Amino acid sequence: MNATRFQRAAIALVGAAVLPLALTACSSDDSKDTKSSASSAAETPETPADDAAGSGDQPFGTACASVPKSGAGSFDGMSKDPVATAASNNPDLSTLVTAVKKAGLVDTLNNAKDITVFAPTNEAFAKIPKADLDKVLADKATLTKILTYHVVGEKLPPKALESGTFPTLEKSTLTTAGSGESYTVNDSSKVVCGNVPTANATVYIVDTVLMPKM
Repeated sequence: MNATRFQRAAIALVGAAVLPLALTACSSDDSKDTKSSASSAAETPETPADDAAGSGDQPFGTACASVPKSGAGSFDGMSKDPVATAASNNPDLSTLVTAVKKAGLVDTLNNAKDITVFAPTNEAFAKIPKADLDKVLADKATLTKILTYHVVGEKLPPKALESGTFPTLEKSTLTTAGSGESYTVNDSSKVVCGNVPTANATVYIVDTVLMPKM
């Protein structure tokens, strides 16, 4: 009888001693798991927003504010049409469109692939004395030479304009310079709304008509 009681007491003492150790071990493991999870969460980088990643593809420039917000003349509408058709839907490019029609270049521009067009605004054409402009509009060969000088045979992203020299459809070259959202063409014509997409071209709207060597 005494032996049995002694064995029970011994078992109870062993259990009392082992239980705290087991609890301590479990607590230590849980703490490690918590620290590991916290460390993993801290090391996981945040994914940048999609909008921020694609912001460099948007049109830019002070004159972009005057582009219609909806309809065929909006940025979305222009992106669906070939360049000559897209320009015809933009009220600020009506003089250019008239000139393109007089030169018979509508199909040439609409059927071209992956081009860049430097498109003078109505105000750009207004800088030319009316008598001189009327004379040019009446001379198809001269008009064609001037208009094709505004076309480069590849799509140019804004980065390419920082310091570039590009052959034109007219067969001579034009130069670009600038950075960020400020660019000039031939050191005189400023880009006022750039990186405008159309179905077959990238358009940079400029404030001065570019003149090739005659």
